[in-house]
Amino acid sequence: MWFGHSSYFIHIDGKKILVYPVLSGAVSPIKGAIRSFKGSDIYTTADIPEIDYLFISHNHWDHLDYATIKQLKPEINKIICGLGTGQQLQHGGFHPNQLVERDWEDEVILDDGFTINFTPARHFSDRDFKRNTALWMSFVLKTPTMKIFLGGNSGYDTHFAAIGNKYGPFALAILECEQYDKSWKYIHMMPEEIIATAGDLKATTLLPVHWAKFSLANHAWDDPIKAVAAFGKIKN
Repeated sequence: MWFGHSSYFIHIDGKKILVYPVLSGAVSPIKGAIRSFKGSDIYTTADIPEIDYLFISHNHWDHLDYATIKQLKPEINKIICGLGTGQQLQHGGFHPNQLVERDWEDEVILDDGFTINFTPARHFSDRDFKRNTALWMSFVLKTPTMKIFLGGNSGYDTHFAAIGNKYGPFALAILECEQYDKSWKYIHMMPEEIIATAGDLKATTLLPVHWAKFSLANHAWDDPIKAVAAFGKIKN
């Protein structure tokens, strides 16, 4: 279930998984700035069930929403995140035992048949005007029946092919189809690169996210998905 932008819920093989939840209606440290589009906040934290695994890719406001996380705190069992993000979450009241905080290339067995591989991304972190105090991630989620790539923000580079060769093929790749700009090409992908990335990952199915809830770039709200769909038709 996709909540818009990069937030989604997965119920698979008996586990309830929440990824990058932003349900507070804003993605800015400045109160009232960068609000969600009218009508896009259909669900609230009250609708979210108990969560087995919560994923956080990095600490930007549109991927780590403290207002949402704090409201969900009683429902969260484990948080999966990169180095540095866990320390920030501890300051927010989460117990270290709740945190699975690792480096790139680490592997963690969560439960029978559930394994996480912590994989690279090409991005940066920035929270409260402090740059790169936490690591930015993507994730390989292996369940008893499926292998899924959970992409975080990333520019296009050879790491996607390396992940595909090491962990692929994937039944599903959830990729940030971006609010994009050519000046951001090293930290966000262009629409045509999303299709190439799905191929590099050896993914059977692509779910493009990171659009349709906030205005973070100088293009129409639906431009990213239209562009990705067009390039996908050309590729096919």
